[in-house]
Amino acid sequence: MKTAAAEIIREYEFEGVERVGGVSFDGKNVWIAVGPALKAFDPERGAIVSSLDVPSDAGTAFDGTYLYQIAESRIDKIDPKTGRVIKTIPAPGNGGDSGMAWAEGSLWVGQYRERKIHQVDPETGKILRTIESNRFVTGVSWVDGELWHGTWEGDDSQVRRIDPESGEVLERLEMPKGVPVSGLESDGRDRFFCGGSKEGKVRAIRRPKRAQP
Repeated sequence: MKTAAAEIIREYEFEGVERVGGVSFDGKNVWIAVGPALKAFDPERGAIVSSLDVPSDAGTAFDGTYLYQIAESRIDKIDPKTGRVIKTIPAPGNGGDSGMAWAEGSLWVGQYRERKIHQVDPETGKILRTIESNRFVTGVSWVDGELWHGTWEGDDSQVRRIDPESGEVLERLEMPKGVPVSGLESDGRDRFFCGGSKEGKVRAIRRPKRAQP
């Protein structure tokens, strides 16, 4: 297992944002769940460019067209242009849910204290399979076939790559002491965006490069 210090390459702060839960990326902008709203910011300028008045308690995901947002014990499917809720399904943790990602036609939902990641049918909310972790699960992200998740226990936070079949930890990026990781999402290239929970911040950290075959 590889272990390295996370390289923080940028911090974002936004006026009026007191906490950041879920984090997602639509190919251009980063979406953050801030409690009473979902907000999008331009990661190059660091400026808020959109805001939707929808309950946003925890994980956020984007399927290429629609946003998915955990709101208490449900997951809302949302039109990012209008904020209209298209569909609602039950969240697998019934309120104990954390991060969320979209991959392979499914939602992947973290269950924080249960230390699990569930593959969920986005139409019905049915749990298709479950991956066990050995740490609390916060944000969840898939990128290039790799499954990553955030952990946060006490003053210790990490971003971890795990085997999607066994849950074995393959790689760890350790955040500085006392720096939380709530939501997590990749830009599909060389960055992860990490929610800063009650700090109200988002941090961009460098994604490790893979050796070319």
